[in-house]
Amino acid sequence: MASVSSPRSAIASVAVVLVVAALCLHGATAQLCEDYYDSTCPDAFDIVQQVLIDAHQSDTRIFASLIRLHFHDCFVQGCDGSLLLDSVPGMPSEKTSPPNNGSARGFPVVDAVKAALEEACPGVVSCADILALAAEISVEQSGGPSWAVLLGRLDSKTSDFNGSLDLPAPTDNLAVLQGKFKNLNLNDVDLVALSGGHTFGRVQCQFVTDRLYNFSGTNMPDPTLDSAYRAFLSQRCPRNGDPTSLNDLDPTTPDTFDKNYYTNIEVNRGFLNSDQELKSSPQAQGTTAPIVDQFASSQDAFFANFAQSMINMGNIMPLTDPSRGEIRTNCRKVNGS
Repeated sequence: MASVSSPRSAIASVAVVLVVAALCLHGATAQLCEDYYDSTCPDAFDIVQQVLIDAHQSDTRIFASLIRLHFHDCFVQGCDGSLLLDSVPGMPSEKTSPPNNGSARGFPVVDAVKAALEEACPGVVSCADILALAAEISVEQSGGPSWAVLLGRLDSKTSDFNGSLDLPAPTDNLAVLQGKFKNLNLNDVDLVALSGGHTFGRVQCQFVTDRLYNFSGTNMPDPTLDSAYRAFLSQRCPRNGDPTSLNDLDPTTPDTFDKNYYTNIEVNRGFLNSDQELKSSPQAQGTTAPIVDQFASSQDAFFANFAQSMINMGNIMPLTDPSRGEIRTNCRKVNGS
């Protein structure tokens, strides 16, 4: 069972992590550090940030989309940029798997970032690190916390279509979600904190229609869904409406990174089943529900734990072995292909 620290202790613990993050991590599977590009591409952060700010002017969804790319990349064979690879004969892309196809977006912006970095410092910054930097910048630019991004990942030469089929899904119950996170050495605090990424962005109607009209095959709505919110969503997502119509994940502050995701869940207004499960599942009591309560009552606690959990996620099996990875010139394809 994951314990929840007080807001003050949570912030203090993350402060320690952020200090440590400034130092290189050396070991058999990781060699990442905050200042990895300081001598080889000192303007890397600023370059990525400027491309993202420019992209956001015409696409308010892009920040939420980019953090989702980092999440979906790290959860499949580690944070290695494998999600960015296009399909080739014998290796279908993770992009084309059901959890990503038609919903994962922002790839052209990643391409633009890569092009700008290649112009400034050719062959230096990996696509995997671009996703990590883009996630932090997207959160910070949306009003959320900042954290020290550990860098030095290489890019994978392979894509794992089958592995992407097991990504955390909007329909997952709490036990399934906990299992998927535990398999990657992420605990309940990580689960609840990283789910807070749903505090901004949009989602398609198809991911809520079962909750509105046929929850668990009952031909009835999800009983945990607030009745007024259900009526609102039923107008936005009618039974035979367009399944791709977009809705705000957080109807209160849809483009701001804040704690409202949790205050919505507290009053049974979580859009996705996987969101509401963190509070309403019978198994949530004593595990994830107290964490939701803490984050709903303290944005400082949420921000501190989110920063730490992003660092934890960014350290899922980072690829640093040059015999297995590379720095792709084009994020969509393996060098020389």
